Amino acid sequence: MLKVGDKAPSFEAQATDGKTLSTASLRGKPFVMYFFPKAFTGGCTIETKRFRDSYPEIQKRGTEVIGVSTDDHQTQCDFAGSTQASFPMIGDRNKDICRKFGVLWPILGLSRRVTFVVDAEGVIKGVFAHEIRVEQHIADVLALLETLPKPAAQA
Repeated sequence: MLKVGDKAPSFEAQATDGKTLSTASLRGKPFVMYFFPKAFTGGCTIETKRFRDSYPEIQKRGTEVIGVSTDDHQTQCDFAGSTQASFPMIGDRNKDICRKFGVLWPILGLSRRVTFVVDAEGVIKGVFAHEIRVEQHIADVLALLETLPKPAAQA
């Protein structure tokens, strides 16, 4: 699994809003990328709704949120709709993004519940892994974002 100080790996995928999301499209903007095991499950639904509810606060910090699971694109679109998530989500069915971030469970082939905070230069500033305490991810993200400088456009 990637750790604090590592460079976020490059990726490109279709997001639930129909746009292509990539490292290049995020260049110069900090982002939170949270990985979760499976859409429509209890913990993943709670976690996504918590990110949804905190999204305006995260955006005020000039930061984007991206949700990723190993579900297919349509399932992820349906899940985003059911949770009313207004941030982009990615169905990583081929598991390329999950592999690059090192979050796959070895035998299960599902993503671990891990959240990365990446700064505007693409450097990982926070890694949070709480499989059971799903509410802790958003608390950790918000606390970390308070300590990071705002991007130049937001300062």
